[in-house]
Amino acid sequence: MAGDTQSPAWRDVEVATTTWSRSTVLTSWPRWSPTWTSRARPDDRGLAPDVTTAGWRPSPIAHPLVTVGVVPKLDAATRAKLPDRAFAYVDGRGRRRLPIHDAAHVRNALARFGQVEFESEQARRSARERLLRAAQKHRIVPVGFITGELRTERRRDPRTAVRPVPSGFVTMLLTDIESTTALVERLGDDYGLVLDDVRGVLRTCAHDAGGHIVEARADDSFSVYESPADALAAAMRVQRELATRRWAGGVGVAVRIGIHSGYPTVREDNYIGMAVHTAARVCAAGHGGQVLVSGDTRTALAELRPRGVRFRDLGRFALRGIPGDVPLFQVLAKGLTIKFPPPRV
Repeated sequence: MAGDTQSPAWRDVEVATTTWSRSTVLTSWPRWSPTWTSRARPDDRGLAPDVTTAGWRPSPIAHPLVTVGVVPKLDAATRAKLPDRAFAYVDGRGRRRLPIHDAAHVRNALARFGQVEFESEQARRSARERLLRAAQKHRIVPVGFITGELRTERRRDPRTAVRPVPSGFVTMLLTDIESTTALVERLGDDYGLVLDDVRGVLRTCAHDAGGHIVEARADDSFSVYESPADALAAAMRVQRELATRRWAGGVGVAVRIGIHSGYPTVREDNYIGMAVHTAARVCAAGHGGQVLVSGDTRTALAELRPRGVRFRDLGRFALRGIPGDVPLFQVLAKGLTIKFPPPRV
């Protein structure tokens, strides 16, 4: 946040967002970079009063990028002509809520989001992500909306509250969607909806297993667990859930998962070090639908392996940039695909 909040005079106030990587609630939200300047006096929190936030009354102040005012009501004919992607939320009965086809309705949706009853938490999260992408498209920075959603998430589930990342011996789980170029070519703009759903599965499985989501960028994600058994449980659940899902045109999505245990260096809210690079290489060696673990994780699971889980020894491999050969094991369990080509090394 920039601008002189102490000055009594009206002046230009620059309102900007930060990168919300510390919160597991926001890891899959778009990373915001735009700033804008508006003619307004900031309040004591440093927010300009013409920024539309949940619980604020929109101000009619003109803005070079945004004009806040009364949102015109959509008549039935105009609403019917809008495609489903013009709404943040379409429920299971096909009812469409929160229009986001233009800047004015995006602002209105940001203010009304908390008043909508969603069918499930996953539906709520998907709608929120669509809304935030629309806000980014129209160069609207929803400062108050993000703050309000953080409070809501923390009330719903204390596990989503900001907490320090685990340190010491941890287990790192990395995922990567396979054949994304082919998926984008086949699905076009609908790929964004598929990506939202996949991220939702990854996020839910990580949270439920007690994991800490470090990053979720483009087609990959990075989460960390204090227990290797928790990481394994999250990975198996992800593969089982994605194996049963199909999207438009019967399209399926395959995710490769790599798990490695070690002692990465904590840097602010992220990790660096050879252990992180090793985890990334283990993931890259896998195939869509497969779960690979390193020899270090296999050893750490010696006394913690869940019933019904086995490990297939694939051999030792030279992974790019990693000193020494790394033992790789494939996770075998009910509901997981068994047959895969050799590791991609």
